[in-house]
Amino acid sequence: MTHAGFGPDLAEVFGPGQHGRPHDGGPELVQLLTPEGERVSHPEFSFGDGMSAEDEAEMIRGFFRDMTLTRRIDTEATALQRHGELGIWAQLLGQEAAQIGAGRALRPQDYVFPTYREHGVAWCKGVDPLELLGLYRGVDQGSWDPAKYNFHLYTIVIGAQTLHATGYAMGMQRDGVVGTGDPDRDAAVIAHFGDGASSQGDVNEAFIFAASYNAPVVFFCQNNQWAISEPIERQTRIPLYQRALGFGFPGVRVDGNDVLATYAVTQAALNRARDGQGPTFVEAYTYRMGAHTTTDDPTRYRLSDDVERWRLKDPIERVKAYLQRNGLADQDFFDAIAGEADDLGARLRAGVQELADPSPLSVFDHVYAEMTPELQEQRDGYAAYLDSFEGAH
Repeated sequence: MTHAGFGPDLAEVFGPGQHGRPHDGGPELVQLLTPEGERVSHPEFSFGDGMSAEDEAEMIRGFFRDMTLTRRIDTEATALQRHGELGIWAQLLGQEAAQIGAGRALRPQDYVFPTYREHGVAWCKGVDPLELLGLYRGVDQGSWDPAKYNFHLYTIVIGAQTLHATGYAMGMQRDGVVGTGDPDRDAAVIAHFGDGASSQGDVNEAFIFAASYNAPVVFFCQNNQWAISEPIERQTRIPLYQRALGFGFPGVRVDGNDVLATYAVTQAALNRARDGQGPTFVEAYTYRMGAHTTTDDPTRYRLSDDVERWRLKDPIERVKAYLQRNGLADQDFFDAIAGEADDLGARLRAGVQELADPSPLSVFDHVYAEMTPELQEQRDGYAAYLDSFEGAH
């Protein structure tokens, strides 16, 4: 039995994740680019079909650029937090391929519901990284316009965004933008979450509603194997993607450090959703190379051997190896990307210090679309209180 191009009946596929930790992701892992940078084939998924060789190469070079610049955003933000410029930062080190592969598979009309570390997806949707830093600096609660970018504000409540995504996807159905056959019209939703969030009730409720209403939503789980300090084997007795079968829709596990495979699998899942075939669960099997956030010390609960093993699977290095081995990029290309990363880092360092502190009264500005008399009274009272302190606002 197969599920719309998503392989054999998942109930019959029990990989090494059933007992203990599967360091390699198991035989069911979809992979198109090995850690050594060699292309491999897969019976269900492929990359580059219908593209010319040059277009394919250009796209892979674009993936390399996206991942390199996304990593620079992450390293700069981490350094800025250490210097006291940010209150906290949620790192994505090691998860660049999962985010860029998923982000570049989107069409402009698709909508994203992120967690709080989808910096690479935000990059793909055109959100200025400085707007991400503003949230973590505490000068705003997310300043980008979700309607402009089709990229929702970051969600701090673990797993809540999956319910928001499912409801939004059901709204798309009712708006008539699903299954019309028009590629410029048909749309889907993608909800990002982590392996820890998969244990939340909200996520499981979202699965139920999405399956029951055949909602056009892709549940994209970045399984980085640590829910803060809790390892994946304490959360599930089977690989996470197999949970989807119990809710009535397909699931697939992809090598989350392989940008080509992540792109191909996410593209297929989004196409299913846009065509009206309902939800898909994508488990991007990856590893959190950094800390959960900058307040976390991962050396207290995980082994350095694990980190070193996964360092050899670096998502950026495998693409670089592929490009070099096949003569698709020269040193000038890599130097240009490095220079662009340096320029981006300099812009972020300078820009974050220029982010203006908000007025205390701005907390009242966006409570309602229009100011209510009761809220105006509260604002006036608070303004009078602030006026009692010289130069307060």
